[in-house]
Amino acid sequence: MTKYSDLLADWLSGLGYTHCFFVAGGNIMHLLESCSRRIKCIPVAHEVAAGIAAEYFNELQLGSKAFALVTAGPGLTNIVTAIAGAYLESRELLVIGGQVKVSDLARGEVRQRGIQEIDGVAITTAITEKSILMQKVVDQPTFANMVRSGEHGRKAPVFLEIPLDIQGAKVDAPTLSLPVPPFVPHFEPIDCTTLDGIAGRIKSAQRPVILLGAGISRATTDKLYNRLAGLGVPLMVTWNAIDRIAADHPLYFGRPNTWGQRYANILLQQSDLLLALGTRLSLQQTGFNWQAFTPVGEVIQVDCDSAELTKGHPRVALPICGDANAVLKNLVGKDLGAHSEWLNFCATVRDAIPLVEPVNHTGDGYLSPYVFVDHLSRLTEPQDIIIPCSSGSAFTVMMQTFAQKRGQRIVSNKGLASMGYGLSGAIGAAFAACGGKADQDSSGRRTILLEGDGGFIQNLQELGTVAVNRLNLKIFLFDDNGYASIRMTQSNYFGGRYVGCDTATGLGIPQWDHLFAAYNIPVQRIGPGYHEDPAFLAAFNAPGPAAFLVHIDPVQTYFPKISSRVTPSGSMESNPLHLMTPDLDDSTVAKVFRYLET
Repeated sequence: MTKYSDLLADWLSGLGYTHCFFVAGGNIMHLLESCSRRIKCIPVAHEVAAGIAAEYFNELQLGSKAFALVTAGPGLTNIVTAIAGAYLESRELLVIGGQVKVSDLARGEVRQRGIQEIDGVAITTAITEKSILMQKVVDQPTFANMVRSGEHGRKAPVFLEIPLDIQGAKVDAPTLSLPVPPFVPHFEPIDCTTLDGIAGRIKSAQRPVILLGAGISRATTDKLYNRLAGLGVPLMVTWNAIDRIAADHPLYFGRPNTWGQRYANILLQQSDLLLALGTRLSLQQTGFNWQAFTPVGEVIQVDCDSAELTKGHPRVALPICGDANAVLKNLVGKDLGAHSEWLNFCATVRDAIPLVEPVNHTGDGYLSPYVFVDHLSRLTEPQDIIIPCSSGSAFTVMMQTFAQKRGQRIVSNKGLASMGYGLSGAIGAAFAACGGKADQDSSGRRTILLEGDGGFIQNLQELGTVAVNRLNLKIFLFDDNGYASIRMTQSNYFGGRYVGCDTATGLGIPQWDHLFAAYNIPVQRIGPGYHEDPAFLAAFNAPGPAAFLVHIDPVQTYFPKISSRVTPSGSMESNPLHLMTPDLDDSTVAKVFRYLET
């Protein structure tokens, strides 16, 4: 007879799971002991870090997979934010949670019966593909189907809650270890007539644009990369697909978004046909004023989720449910027409509007965040992994300015836009990069994290995980005394009524030099000219962890952006994507708005 948790660990290993991020607890004691013998188990300080780290580990798609293991009660409630984040970003995340013995389950009869008991399935059902309480032993194919249920079509997390007595049950392994059928993700098929129709519409368009979303896999663009130039159509990417095309690709024309690159927004809005592949076209992608999205063109949207195609915003002329990768593969090699005049205009607009616009205020002695990111992107290597946190000014500056290189992997989580994601995500990325090997600071790819100080304080306890594992992680911290984006909102809309956004209004920010020193992580403060400082370059290129405090003006301005107004009714009204603040000068407007009145 075999302990069931031993069997589960074997099955997880067989499904490709090599790593587990966990916080130990009594209600997972059997699972943890079994997994520790077969899978590399990485302890973290807080359960939310376990979930975020596992999400980012998997999203890098470097050949192995990770899951999160948490105990019952607070273990589950602490990881809910990570589950929600992966759900909104349509990412794979397996969370296995402990639970009290089956006989101790409250079952709704009382509020709690078992110690630390809480109904995890009820809490997570709305943010998972499947949430299952395993009240009995199941065989290997059934378990594999549960685990893989979040990998079909639009990916989503899976939560399996396993009671303590089920974990420890003695079972007959041969009767349960049955063959598992090969896994084949299911998508609605797209017929040849539809595929040919898409190509025909691009060929007849005057100003087509192809927008690649995260539904286009890295494997697809890696395989097709040298043939993409033959499309002869401007390519743009969403924030979650930033690493699909390098910034120096001849057809690359930026990242449109509410906080996007101005030139990309202007070009997108002048297209007469937008082919959106693998992007759900969220409000942040189209602008909150979605009625003015692509005002002189029509949209073809290909997405695996039919609900996204029929949600009503933006207006979509041709919605197609299916695998966007199949569409891109079909387009490569087809005659999509000649669009040289449009491509030349796109290049003119890109050259006329620099990514670092001379419109922002940076105080004396401070480092412009835009200039900082511009230099940082030049210093990075093609094999680097970039983690640009998930919210706030540090994030938006990265998305507007960073010039990605071919081969880099870039991961963030903007759907939930939660502060505190950066460090935990970077930990997962760093483990994926080194494959969990010993001497991790000298093996694998370098991971680079950029995060604001306000977000960093929400998960700074995970510096211990960085330090004890000697991760090859370079941490850049925007040191601007708090929540810059919240401070800016309170300034713009409420006349500078600052509340809980910095130390002056009661927000506790640590002495960063002391904090990093407590974990024996080297730290240095950087300012203007940092990219030529030998001390900085030595630390940046050395193996192991290092931290860099980026000296940012607390009243730094962040432009361009989409401006919004508070209407008399109290609601918000936003500009369309092409009208970012501040306005362009008249001569530039005349040059870049050829096909659209302003």
